[in-house]
Amino acid sequence: MSPDYQSVLEAIQNEVVPLRRTGAVANYIPELAKVNPDKFGMHLQTIDGQGFSVGDSGESFSIQSISKVFALAMVVSCVGEKIFDRVGVEPSGSSFNSLVQLEYEKGIPRNPLINAGAMVVCDVLIEQLQKPKKEILDFIRILANNKKICYNENVAASENKFGFRNAALANFLKSFGNIHNNVNDVLDLYFHICSIEMSCKDLAAAFLLFANHGKVISADKALLTKSQTKRLNAVMQTCGFYDEAGEFSFTVGLPGKSGVGGGIVALHPHRYAVATWGPRLNARGNSVMGMRALELLTTKLGTSIF
Repeated sequence: MSPDYQSVLEAIQNEVVPLRRTGAVANYIPELAKVNPDKFGMHLQTIDGQGFSVGDSGESFSIQSISKVFALAMVVSCVGEKIFDRVGVEPSGSSFNSLVQLEYEKGIPRNPLINAGAMVVCDVLIEQLQKPKKEILDFIRILANNKKICYNENVAASENKFGFRNAALANFLKSFGNIHNNVNDVLDLYFHICSIEMSCKDLAAAFLLFANHGKVISADKALLTKSQTKRLNAVMQTCGFYDEAGEFSFTVGLPGKSGVGGGIVALHPHRYAVATWGPRLNARGNSVMGMRALELLTTKLGTSIF
């Protein structure tokens, strides 16, 4: 018998409500600071097509670094595992925008889910795609089965205007020969994918790809092989939460990815994908309410991948 997911989500919402005022929004991107910080939403989508929601699960928000998983999936579908000649698969253990680590690693980002690694992925996508921004957006729309998903141009412009450290990372990568295209073109694509807006419902639907052996359920089409899906899930498990990935594995026990817009998505292979949104972040850049909600989810269900 299937769990009563709706009752579980409602119980979780009640338990995380007291955390509404804990943490702070990511104000270093001014557009993100305009979001109501007390929002909370959660949506769980099962492999067999059932959806369960609480709170603001249908409201779109800036997915930020969650987009790096989609970009990575797309680049793997284009070039396979050759991407890992230019970017590693080890947890960073440092800030997601660390210049020091990139210098120590001689221009090879530690993994594709930190900023420098995602820039290398964007560089490859520019080489592989005719219209990168359009094709990436189309890819995500197919995964989420929602043609209305779009970039937020105001967020992209805000990131570009204040993205001095990201510009430094891109130029640093260029100096090591690990950016092949024009730095401004790579940054433009990077800032745009981070500005994509999706709801918890959209994100959970899109992440079913990784819970379903790389097949899009709505289109009954394989975009990744089983082996590629396994490897991407492993990268999410070990690298998906900045320097809090170990804590997420310890408390939640699912592969997933967070973003400084307050979103978190996680998946249980062969069962479900689940997304949360709470704009207030902890000191490591992860949603306070989202981290707690997902810990409660696997605790109440009594299941994780371990």
